Amino acid sequence: MIRGHATSEGTKRFAESSPADMFNYRVFAGLTLSNVGMGTYLGEPDHATDQAVRQAVYESVRAGINVFDTAINYRSQKAERALGAALAEMIQDNIVSREDIFLSTKNGYVTSDADTGQDFWEYVKEQYVRGGAIKQGDISSGYHCMSIPFLEDQINRSMKNLGVDCIDLMYLHNAVEGWYQDVSHDDLLDKISKAIHWLESQRRDNRIRYYGLATWECFRVPPDDPQHLSLEWVLDTAIEAAGRSHGLRFVQLPYNMYLDQALRQPSQHVGGQNIPFLQAAQQFNIGVFTSVPFMQGRLLSPGVMPEFGAGPPSVRSLQFIRSTPGVLAPLVGHKSMSHVSENLEVLKIPPMSPDTFSDTLRKLLS
Repeated sequence: MIRGHATSEGTKRFAESSPADMFNYRVFAGLTLSNVGMGTYLGEPDHATDQAVRQAVYESVRAGINVFDTAINYRSQKAERALGAALAEMIQDNIVSREDIFLSTKNGYVTSDADTGQDFWEYVKEQYVRGGAIKQGDISSGYHCMSIPFLEDQINRSMKNLGVDCIDLMYLHNAVEGWYQDVSHDDLLDKISKAIHWLESQRRDNRIRYYGLATWECFRVPPDDPQHLSLEWVLDTAIEAAGRSHGLRFVQLPYNMYLDQALRQPSQHVGGQNIPFLQAAQQFNIGVFTSVPFMQGRLLSPGVMPEFGAGPPSVRSLQFIRSTPGVLAPLVGHKSMSHVSENLEVLKIPPMSPDTFSDTLRKLLS
């Protein structure tokens, strides 16, 4: 079991000793975080993918990345295990310390365990139903569960999978998207509220440092959409649970050059007006990590990505995202060494200045 968590001193030391220039880091919540992070979503639940992920984590750290994202349901728990194993190896080899690395994971989706070889429902009945973590009616049609016993079960498994005694950031995973078709909006908000209160209890027990919501649609759609969620309501709920010192500091959502609603869709009602999510997040001092930088590879096809700046499509996409006001870092999933090397080229150039980003965006939209 690796003890500790990311610290101000550790993350700053990592950045200052990294081969990457300091323009590749941002300070948020007192932590010095790389403005490109590594995700672990895709891949087969097999040993070969485990090895590729572990090597990609190693190469990413060597290049200067200290932000890593996973989820208990990614590759049926094997993504967490591969990331945890890579971290343990690097700590043992004195390449990094636990205090250098910012780890985030997610729970909420019902998952099996690829290492057991059991059928999905067989595993669910044996591990969750018989143990009392899930009762009748607890699972949505989207295979999501927010009962407190289940969330408790999942954080225990995540800590074991990652091999850590504290998780830097725990997301409630697609809470709205997983439930909005099955319950009333008021009932959904009640479920989320109870989960937030539970997450605050995990902070008090020093099992997590921060928490947030990893989302798909809810923060990007218009206010009249049934999947819409108000960021202000979420923060008010966190304040109700723990006061102004609450731990709800981060959100994850999809964003790239084409999936740009977070930047341009006025989805959040703040101060009497509707504004885009990224603008609202800046006003509320919420750190935003973004998913699907390449739309699972579709943006990398020849001729799809507009020409601007320098580098291949992957570098241009990451550069656009990390230069967007309000974004802390895109989370890029890479495993093959050729993709890792190509993606990490973005660390050799500074992010666009706000003026350059605005000019680039204007040209791309014209």
